[in-house]
Amino acid sequence: MTATVGADPGVVGPYLATVLEDERWREVDVDLIAAGMSNLTYVVTPRGGSADDAVILRRPPTGAVLATAHDMAREHRVISGLAGTPVPVPRTLHLCTDTEVLGAPFYVMERVVGVHVVDELPAGYADTEPERRALGDGLVDVLADLHTVDPAAVGLGDFGRPEGFLARQVRRWTTQWEATRDTDRPDLDELAAQLAASVPTTRRSGIVHGDYRMDNCLLDPQTPGRVRAVLDWEMSTLGDPLTDLGMLFVYWPQAGEDRGVALSAVTALPGFPTRAQVAERYAERTGTDLGDLSWYVGFAYFKFASILAGIVARSAAGAMAGKDATGYADKIGPCVELGRAALRDGAV
Repeated sequence: MTATVGADPGVVGPYLATVLEDERWREVDVDLIAAGMSNLTYVVTPRGGSADDAVILRRPPTGAVLATAHDMAREHRVISGLAGTPVPVPRTLHLCTDTEVLGAPFYVMERVVGVHVVDELPAGYADTEPERRALGDGLVDVLADLHTVDPAAVGLGDFGRPEGFLARQVRRWTTQWEATRDTDRPDLDELAAQLAASVPTTRRSGIVHGDYRMDNCLLDPQTPGRVRAVLDWEMSTLGDPLTDLGMLFVYWPQAGEDRGVALSAVTALPGFPTRAQVAERYAERTGTDLGDLSWYVGFAYFKFASILAGIVARSAAGAMAGKDATGYADKIGPCVELGRAALRDGAV
């Protein structure tokens, strides 16, 4: 796939010039950001402009996707609603629901400049243990800030249905797994059944990101402990905030362990807080009882396994915009084992 498939500059430019009422957008350069495995993200720059002039365009994948995924209007709405709260988000500029323009809904937001950490820290960035601890603590604090936002106060009181959220989540990801299963995986089916049979009582509800982790954030270039923007809100809703904490644990390997599921080992570097320290800080910031945390971790591994299966399926169907999904199928089994261990032994 070329960089402009899904966002033809000849269409994007004139459209932005009209809706933003600025003729400098009449001609643009469009570059696909080679990150993420779901919605497509493009940098759009006015012809002759600099990086400071660029904006970000988000749209669904160009291939067939599950009907419940990739809702641009919801993603645009939650980011717009969180503007002005302690949660750092980009400023939204425009939402287009007319599928005649690019073949799918899309939205445009400001481009936030920050450090995007995926596989490793950039040279010279957070290279001391105190800076890494600050980075880890900063990520936890933003998650806690998100979970203490009053949804009704920011116009998101009807953004989801908190009642029965956990049971619906188990059903949703079970359905997604069944729709994209790559092979017979009875252990994954069993994990789904165990989760469904042991759903805990939700202690509090709030805005849930759905996939909160370091590489869905942009970090401040000068201050590692500061998050400049939280991105990728495509799975956000109202529900049980502890699902976010459980998911963060999936993405938080510690020193001396190889769980076979991590997409990045950054948090295993010296200085980063352990998962236990993450949980302790989160509990202190939110006042949340974490007595059922092991269920949420088990569910997170199940959800992650289902996401991986979806990525593998979309890649096989040629709908991943040229992104490499090699090795993802190999991570599904370890996810299932870690999920079962969380339910069986309380391992987090």
